[in-house]
Formats: sequence, C-alpha cells, structure tokens
Amino acid sequence: MVRYGKEHKSETRRRIIETAGRRFKQDGIDGSGVSTLMKDAGLTNGAFYAHFESKDDLVATAIADQLKVQAESVVAQAAPGRAGLEQIVRAYLSPLHRDSLGDGCPNAALLDEIGRCTDATRQAYTDGVLVLVDGIAARMALEVPSSARVKALSLLGLMAGTLQLARALTDSQLAHELLDQGISNALALLDAGQRV
Repeated sequence: MVRYGKEHKSETRRRIIETAGRRFKQDGIDGSGVSTLMKDAGLTNGAFYAHFESKDDLVATAIADQLKVQAESVVAQAAPGRAGLEQIVRAYLSPLHRDSLGDGCPNAALLDEIGRCTDATRQAYTDGVLVLVDGIAARMALEVPSSARVKALSLLGLMAGTLQLARALTDSQLAHELLDQGISNALALLDAGQRV
C-alpha cells in the first residue's frame, strides 16, 4: 500500500474543494453528487471520506473557499476607493461574468440553495460574505463603519440578484439591458449620501 505524505493529502483536499466549488456553481449543490465531484477531481469515491465527513462538510468548506477567493481576487485586487468600487460593479455585472457560471460568484450561483443548507454551511456562508462585504465597505467614504457595511451588503444583494435574473433570461438583449441598468443602480447606490 502506497503511503502519501501530508503535502499530498493537503493538495488532494485543495483539489477536491476547488473542483467542488466550480461544480456547485455550475450544477447546484443538489445537482452535484459525491461521485461526480470526485470524478471531477480525478479521484475515487472512497477517497472522499479521507478528506471530509460528509457532503455537507464539503459544501460548507467549498462555499467558504469560494467566498475567500472572491474577496482575495476581486475585492482586494480592485483599485482603492470609489474607482475600485466601480471596477467591482462593472466586472460583476458584465456579460462575461453572467456567462461564466462555474468561475463566477458563489452568491449569484448558490444563494437560493444556501438558505436551505445546514447551519454549518449557512454560517460558513455568513462568515465569508462578511469578509467580502467588509472589503467593499472599506472602500466607501462614509463616516460610520456600520453604515458602510449595510450599504456594502445592499450593494452585494443588488448585484447578485441582478446577475441571477440576467442568467435566467432567454432574451440576451434583455439580459444585457438588465446588466446595464444594474450597473447604473449599483453606482447610484454607491453615490447615495456621499459628500461632494
């Protein structure tokens, strides 16, 4: 029997989490069985339980990871201040993001399912969203940090809902117009109550 080192186990776990995150966003949590997830990762079903107690454990871990990646690669990499906020909004509500389900935002792809998940998954989601929202809020020029957090959460809700609706529409022109209007609405929300 071949024994692998801790590094191999860690790399394998990482591969499962990343492939599961993409698959969940592409096919949904309920539409992604352990067999499919493990096949995507290039592993057998038996290997699953060496890394996770259950599918629910993997779901919570993958959602937390997806939100962490979004906070690190999108929010943290955006330009400072208002310019960065606009950059985030325009990238989020772009046709490219709309059409990239597996590589896109876990909020827009999974929000409807997360509300029906275990408490552990919902807590992992809440923790991840707060990191994302706090990154957005830090770019806002508001006097009260709690107001910035609520405004950032509202912005995320507006963007995720707009993206979900645009993905559901079969009329591509209407979907494109919706994304454009979503950008206008998001920028108006950002500018509401700002000092000039």
